[in-house]
Amino acid sequence: MIGHFFEVSQSIQEQAERALKRCSGVFAQIEEISEYNATKVLAAFGHQHVSESHFAGTTGYGYGDRGRETLDAVVAEIFGAEDALIRHNFVSGTHAITTALFGVLRPGDRIVSLTGLPYDTLQPVLGIVEGGSGSLKEFGVVYEQLDLLADGSPDYDGIAQAVSRAKVAYLQRSRGYSLRESLSIAQIERICTLVRQANPDAIIMVDNCYGEFVEKREPTQVGADLIIGSLIKNPGGGIAKTGGYIAGRADLIEQCACRLTAPGVGKEVGCTLGESRGMFMGLFFAPTVVESAVKTAVFASALFEQLGFPVYPRFDQPRADIIQAVELGSVKRLTAFCVGVQRGAPVDGFVTPEPWDMPGYDSQVIMAAGAFTMGASIELSADGPMREPYAAWMQGGITWPSGKAGVILAAQSLYEAGELPER
Repeated sequence: MIGHFFEVSQSIQEQAERALKRCSGVFAQIEEISEYNATKVLAAFGHQHVSESHFAGTTGYGYGDRGRETLDAVVAEIFGAEDALIRHNFVSGTHAITTALFGVLRPGDRIVSLTGLPYDTLQPVLGIVEGGSGSLKEFGVVYEQLDLLADGSPDYDGIAQAVSRAKVAYLQRSRGYSLRESLSIAQIERICTLVRQANPDAIIMVDNCYGEFVEKREPTQVGADLIIGSLIKNPGGGIAKTGGYIAGRADLIEQCACRLTAPGVGKEVGCTLGESRGMFMGLFFAPTVVESAVKTAVFASALFEQLGFPVYPRFDQPRADIIQAVELGSVKRLTAFCVGVQRGAPVDGFVTPEPWDMPGYDSQVIMAAGAFTMGASIELSADGPMREPYAAWMQGGITWPSGKAGVILAAQSLYEAGELPER
């Protein structure tokens, strides 16, 4: 089919057909999870009496914004949480995480990351690296981490000692710019149990970015106190134009709200400026959009493994997020991969990606991201730092046909550049 509209070699088309056949059983599992989550979301909309009146925007202080309050309740129900804070004025997932950290931590408190070094953009927030003023370190918060084991799995035996004096036990669900496996809900549940046994008062906080709706349960349903994510990733469904969420224990959500706005007003203020409809719609579509993104990732894994590249995870391994890593091994191959993904974008498909100094990263980054919403990782994108092992981290695909096309065009770009491994 793709050969009718794009120039794709016969060999690449044949490899794609073979990969699709290998994925059929995995696709059936993905569809079953998607139907479960879509039904769960539908039920939450009904239980919270969502109506057209909730889409009306407010201005100024936003007092009594029924849409804002109802959307919080819908998100809380979906995630099995006591309360939620979902707002268009979270500018990124990192901003939402930062709000949560500053909301619950006080001078002298300790935060321990149980998944090793956090994602690049969070490191200046914690004070691990220099990146501007106002880090948690400057406010007297102590950061510690428990490194992952050599195979990338959590150090379960080290958790008890690591969290013994911690106010916050922090988990990053997705792999970030690493080749470790992303945390499954079962792994998160095990970690939560170990933390509770060692330090019942510790706040278990999970960076849930890229993981929403990939499995049937969310971290707040297995023991996490707070989860945080971005609306231009999974839960925005490719429709929300910006924003993020925090969900979990009601008392902690109030602390986070007081950090986002001001002590004494918390969740009671914040106009929605007409953004509520997009956030409601995006949340409703999210499970099926995530289904497309996970299928795209699985297909990419199968295809590029056939072409001779190391892939993480393999196509038939269980998935905990929408991210697919492909180890390309050279600057030229990484660039060609991203050029191909960009060709398959509905927006700026004619643009050639180039490495640049992206804020928050210590290496130049190349990114293919032709999206309707700038930086939306739920739309097909691929990026990677220009450093060893020269891997591309690909995610998204708001429709399965377009995601599949982007993956095939990435393979075609490598073919045209003469950069496919000799088999």
